[in-house]
Amino acid sequence: MPPTPATPSSLSHPAYRPDIDGLRAIAVLSVIIFHASPRWLPGGFVGVDIFFVISGFLISTIMFGSLAGGGFSYAEFYARRIRRIFPGLVLVLIATLAFGWWVLLADEFRQLGKHVLASAGFVANLVLWGEAGYFDTVVETKPLLHLWSLAVEEQFYIFWPLLLTLAWKRQHLLRWMGVAVGLSFLLNVGLVVRHPDAAFYMPFTRVWELGAGAMLAWVAWRRGPGAAPLPGHQFMGAAGLACIVAALGLLDRYKAFPGFWAVLPVLGACLCIAAGPQAWFNRRLLGARLFVWFGLISYPLYLWHWPLLAYARVLQEGFLDPPRVLRFGALGVSVLLAWLTFRFVERPLRRGGRGVVAGLAGAMVVLALVGAAAQLRWLLPRNDDPSIQAIMNAGADWVYPEALKPFTFEGQGFERIDGGPREVLLIGDSHVEQYRARALALAERKPDEVSTLLFATRGACPPIPNLIEDRDPICGERLSAALDLARTPAVKAVVIGGCWGCYFDVDQAPPAASAPPPPDHYYYRDAQGQRHMLRGGDGVDQSIAALGRLLAEIRAMGKTPYLLLNIPVGADFEPRSRLTGNRLERMTAAPVTPMAPLPPSQAALHERLRQLALVNGAIPLDPMAGLCRPDGQCVRADGKGDPVYKDATHLRAAYVREAATFLDTALLAPASR
Repeated sequence: MPPTPATPSSLSHPAYRPDIDGLRAIAVLSVIIFHASPRWLPGGFVGVDIFFVISGFLISTIMFGSLAGGGFSYAEFYARRIRRIFPGLVLVLIATLAFGWWVLLADEFRQLGKHVLASAGFVANLVLWGEAGYFDTVVETKPLLHLWSLAVEEQFYIFWPLLLTLAWKRQHLLRWMGVAVGLSFLLNVGLVVRHPDAAFYMPFTRVWELGAGAMLAWVAWRRGPGAAPLPGHQFMGAAGLACIVAALGLLDRYKAFPGFWAVLPVLGACLCIAAGPQAWFNRRLLGARLFVWFGLISYPLYLWHWPLLAYARVLQEGFLDPPRVLRFGALGVSVLLAWLTFRFVERPLRRGGRGVVAGLAGAMVVLALVGAAAQLRWLLPRNDDPSIQAIMNAGADWVYPEALKPFTFEGQGFERIDGGPREVLLIGDSHVEQYRARALALAERKPDEVSTLLFATRGACPPIPNLIEDRDPICGERLSAALDLARTPAVKAVVIGGCWGCYFDVDQAPPAASAPPPPDHYYYRDAQGQRHMLRGGDGVDQSIAALGRLLAEIRAMGKTPYLLLNIPVGADFEPRSRLTGNRLERMTAAPVTPMAPLPPSQAALHERLRQLALVNGAIPLDPMAGLCRPDGQCVRADGKGDPVYKDATHLRAAYVREAATFLDTALLAPASR
């Protein structure tokens, strides 16, 4: 959530508090340092939660004053929001869109257009939630990603005034605010593990943070202006800063957040605000001139810093850790642009009349229309070479779950393709999901012969018991449910597959952003609870042995086990590796040679897995039989020169649909083979 522009004293505003601007400074500096490099400040993202508390406190204080002084005016409220939010936002959206037209490729610019449209309509959080997933564009290269939080705040301002107005009339204001805060917190905690993207982006899981500031505002407003400091206010100021420092140091992006962890920064912000300007830490630290200055420019600084960092990464072709001088330079430029925006754009327009409000609203509508034109491809970027578009088309060629019928088993959501009474269960990660295209093709072409196909998959979740991914606690639960599903009588065959090269060929682990996390995030946990790391340990041997036991267990169930072997993976198979040129000048795509060598380590892994299947009574399904020649050269483009891969580790749907015939032996009923 970006900070609301600072507003010194006004008749309709609470008394100006320099310490709150200082708290804004801590929040915005934490966020931009984290965005520049998470290693510098692992928990810096909690600055957003501090902003939420500050906004809830200040806006609710204004609303209480309006409600007590003759009624709340929605028109005046939203006009004030436009004058404060739109000037900097319009400027940043224009600059981001213009620079994107110059440097982005066609699909990237189309996505930027969608984000401009969503940001202008203050629904960016919902759009980003819909995009989140295993194959989402690397978030660090989305120039408007940070505006999700601004959307959350504006959505809060739609229903919060209504709630306060209704509760005010019934004299139960604190009670209803408490109910809203409590329900929001419970929803946040309930979703954060199983549905982390929803917990992060949904407005209803963030209401409790803004509402905490609002409840604090109610207490302060009831005490009246000029009230004596609260008992223990010195302790509150110190404790609040301690909570914030603890959050900055203890949290990192791999924690389940917001969840319970968000209590730390929210409590810290509440304690700092409750301590009041008289507390020593508030007066001496938060009220210091430098912190107040950063607080005053915090809103435009938040707006500018992320597009600059994102475009720095884009110009580095997705390199997510640009040189330090480039990151420091981006932050320095963002501070300069923030001050210029505050001084020459925000301040002159802040007290504008109806004409200014109408002009700003009109500018936002125009930006929304331009964003829509870019999304619909009516507005094309400068780099729209057709050869590049072929690569972009390959990258988007994937069959998503919406093409299949969802079903639930033991609380886990899976997908199915209806066919005959024989059921085939496919368990694995995205390397099983990539064969949905062939399954759907068989269902269309041979509806009387295909089995009912059940897909129990999750990206980056290896289908081996006790092979754990540190950052996704759902992997083990889903695999356990899938194996229980395998025991049901209707399931006659089980296909096990995964990106074996990603997990086990640690020397050739592909660097692509769409690949599973690096192998050092995975480990095999033995019966004694000891971790065996895949990188730098014996975790590969332990994991492959566990895979063999799983195949034997499926065989013992009376089912037919199939082991889906690996496909070639690596940078040589990434279609985007063909891109040449400079984004600041001109981009094109070089002709591609149709074949690329299979790394010897992947060939050895392939043979090891094939033998593992045979020893444990499983039938190997071999993609390399059609992808690779005996001399070790493997297909990466078809006869027309189009890529057969989606990225460095996945086949595209168009190729799978026609060429993945090796799967038919498992997916068709025995009588039809």
